Amino acid sequence: MDSTRSAAWYAQLAKPFFAPPAYVFGPVWSVLYLIIAVSFGYVLLQTLKRRLPFSVLLPFILNLVFNLAYTPIQFGLKNNALASVDILLVLGTLLWALGAIWRRVRWVALANMPYLLWVAFATVLQLSITWLNR
Repeated sequence: MDSTRSAAWYAQLAKPFFAPPAYVFGPVWSVLYLIIAVSFGYVLLQTLKRRLPFSVLLPFILNLVFNLAYTPIQFGLKNNALASVDILLVLGTLLWALGAIWRRVRWVALANMPYLLWVAFATVLQLSITWLNR
């Protein structure tokens, strides 16, 4: 994926008034990926130690898959509609994961509140971009 061409493509898209500047995304995701690594890693470790069932780990795995698929879909394929479906799957699996872990390891759910807030915002942003560029 040519990042210069992808950045130029994204820059020319119509965006809603609340779209943050492009330079905000890198620092935000850096912090969020640290939270994800620690908290999701903990869930994986506890599952491997058989302290949590696989059914609790599954939505965390799916969330990572959909999260990692977003950038290639949005910036590689340049497909806003598919990126909208993907971000809805990221949001849905995150809600599922946090619901699955809430009663067992509450700190994991609480630690992911910034991630949840950002994904909710990103979902509205992506859906808006898709609508404005239909």
